[in-house]
Amino acid sequence: MARLLRAATWGLFPWRGYCSQKAKGELCRDFVEALKAVVGGSHVSTATVVREQHGRDESVHRCEPPDAVVWPQNVEQVSRLAALCYRQGVPIIPFGTGTGLEGGVCAVQGGVCINLTHMDRILELNLEDFSVVVEPGVTRKALNLHLRDSGLWFPVDPGADASLCGMAATGASGTNAVRYGTMRDNVLNLEVVLPDGRLLHTAGQGRHFRKSAAGYNLTGLFVGSEGTLGLITATTLRLHPVPEAIVAATCAFPSVQAAVDSTVHILQAAVPVARIEFLDEVMMDACNRYSKLNCSVAPTLFLEFHGSQQALEEQLQRTEEIVQQNGASDFSWAKAAEERSQLWTARHNAWYAALAMRPGCKGYSTDVCVPISRLPEILVQTKEDLNASGLTGSIVGHVGDGNFHCILLVNPDDAEELGRVKAFAEQLGRQALALHGTCTGEHGIGLGKRQLLREEVGAVGVETMRQLKAVLDPQGLMNPGKVL
Repeated sequence: MARLLRAATWGLFPWRGYCSQKAKGELCRDFVEALKAVVGGSHVSTATVVREQHGRDESVHRCEPPDAVVWPQNVEQVSRLAALCYRQGVPIIPFGTGTGLEGGVCAVQGGVCINLTHMDRILELNLEDFSVVVEPGVTRKALNLHLRDSGLWFPVDPGADASLCGMAATGASGTNAVRYGTMRDNVLNLEVVLPDGRLLHTAGQGRHFRKSAAGYNLTGLFVGSEGTLGLITATTLRLHPVPEAIVAATCAFPSVQAAVDSTVHILQAAVPVARIEFLDEVMMDACNRYSKLNCSVAPTLFLEFHGSQQALEEQLQRTEEIVQQNGASDFSWAKAAEERSQLWTARHNAWYAALAMRPGCKGYSTDVCVPISRLPEILVQTKEDLNASGLTGSIVGHVGDGNFHCILLVNPDDAEELGRVKAFAEQLGRQALALHGTCTGEHGIGLGKRQLLREEVGAVGVETMRQLKAVLDPQGLMNPGKVL
């Protein structure tokens, strides 16, 4: 099927027409001028420093700069840029805030990086329908600031102040997923510029219904597609009422087993916890140092509860009973907004706290997710494996939905150490697959997990994905080298 599509379009889309005589890092002058004609000269850059800034994210993957960076101001310009690149066979790499952890913005074949951050409008807010439409330059913090007096908020919280459209593209999640779901649960509609410049509204233009049985789920296809099927230029999001009352808590445990057992028991008791985060003793020590906390250096749970005052009292009482049965100590409640903010800011800065343990090194984060019943088994085993590996690392996770991360610190110039880190990550990914889990709960496949994806979904699953990709992107120009 893909071969037929390529054959049918070969004459229409000559491969790298403007760039056939140029090496990576160079584009023909006429092509650069054509980009400038679309967005204006001040919104195009081929400067080395700018290209390098757009050729890396927060991951350990080495910088792969694009040949040019452009900043469109509206969806019409994005459409024209895509059509121009596609006619000339030039790869297209979408860029938001660059906070990804899987090398998703690395321009492995060069091409044009389309930085969407100048498109930063909140296009439509429907308070009575609990929905909002935002452009790619709007981040989660900016949206919640805009909503602060509305009684609504957007709860998906990956930690970084990421672009909301970028979060949709990677299928992001975060600390609130156990209560409010992931991006897959909170995206109602997407506006997508397809590789050839056509404009698609995945649920129909302007629609923001809560459910539908109309045809294929095109919105679900593009959520988590990592920029390989098109450029997301607007997303319609589900909003939620701000809780009447919020209480956070921390409690330390004698072992990893006790902390994770408590997580499972809290969920089995149907306590409607909003956040339940695990940090091992290494991460707690790092957070104490980096964020000036004064918590016990022990396996710890951070928890948060949302609801009415009466409901919270019941939740807190039941949770305290459960954790005490598992040997919890130093149980501490945080009811004031300032105390809760300090606690969750420290949790969100855990990545940077880990990096501070070994200055000058890069971080490599694993991202497995398993069924809740298998969480104690894999977390305890992972902690033992990490201690035995000789690697510097810590464990932190959104254990309420079975997702956790090993943050491993590595010198990227040390090939032997980098190889051991990648081997550890692949082994952990396969352990999760053996327990009927997934190799990535929220970070995506990117560059580093393509083999694990094949093992997870099987040959037929990968071939089906390839066929879908070939229909939408027959030349393979959208963010090449990622996912498949």
